[in-house]
Amino acid sequence: MVASQDEHTAFGGVVPELAARAHVEIIDGVIAAALREAGLGMAGLTGVAATAGPGLVGGVMVGLSAGKAIAMARGLPFVAVNHLEGHALSARLEAEAPFPFLLLLVSGGHCQLLAVEGLGRYTRLGATIDDAAGEAFDKTAKALGLGYPGGPALERLAASGDPARYPLPLALAGRDDFSFSGLKTAAARLAEAADSPQDRADLAASVQAAIARQLADRSVRAMARYTATHGGAGRLFVVAGGVAANATVRRELEAVAAARGFGFLAPPLRYCTDNAAMIALAGAERLRAGVTDPLDAPARPRWPLDQAAAASAPTHKAGRKGAKA
Repeated sequence: MVASQDEHTAFGGVVPELAARAHVEIIDGVIAAALREAGLGMAGLTGVAATAGPGLVGGVMVGLSAGKAIAMARGLPFVAVNHLEGHALSARLEAEAPFPFLLLLVSGGHCQLLAVEGLGRYTRLGATIDDAAGEAFDKTAKALGLGYPGGPALERLAASGDPARYPLPLALAGRDDFSFSGLKTAAARLAEAADSPQDRADLAASVQAAIARQLADRSVRAMARYTATHGGAGRLFVVAGGVAANATVRRELEAVAAARGFGFLAPPLRYCTDNAAMIALAGAERLRAGVTDPLDAPARPRWPLDQAAAASAPTHKAGRKGAKA
């Protein structure tokens, strides 16, 4: 069961207040429809999992409250799931992905490389210090007037473009971390002068290639670090998150993995973007491991997977709500 919010299209991005209101209006119907499609009633549930963060906290609070209410009313165990852990495990929905493995989590809000040792055991090997790759896709698409969501629209336009037309920067060369703010700014300036349809297609292709190039470059560095600590164990490279749906990015990363002796795995396209199935899987795996959460588990706008690294070496300066995920 999927419910999309069309209210944001006119704004070129998600408006938090509109998103939270829409969540409130439709969540009961979405839950009822999901149960019907699954052939279950409330009596058929054995546990409840709900996203507790990170993300826009208004929408997170709506879903989290609904999950808590069902768990309390039915007397069921409850799991507050980290949205990023859902992405980390999403490749396991339809394929074998035994621990440990190397993960590139790349989406509109997050971009990081992690060694996944097991459930709840993550070591950060690299992360963005500013913008995520998906944001660079979306903001470039907006600058080109492609509408929202921008990533798929930019990929379609790039199919008829020349990826070598516009030379774009590879930020932080020789570093483990990512940076896409400079690329995003350069693309926005070039978009102002992209007058013809071919100019626009070439720019889209060039931006897409630059993003794929940086993701591949940092992945190579992470593979070397991962191999140094794991040897021949767990030589699987998993790519998850919304940007993993981009065909050019997938091809580039699959080639990098093959060249370095890593298997490659990405979720089916329907499980790349945010979805409830990955949260259900993360909840089920935690329940199977005997891990549950109290009903006062908070909604968290920021929730790093590697909390030790976020505390000792934050990629973003802490603000009122702590280090950014």
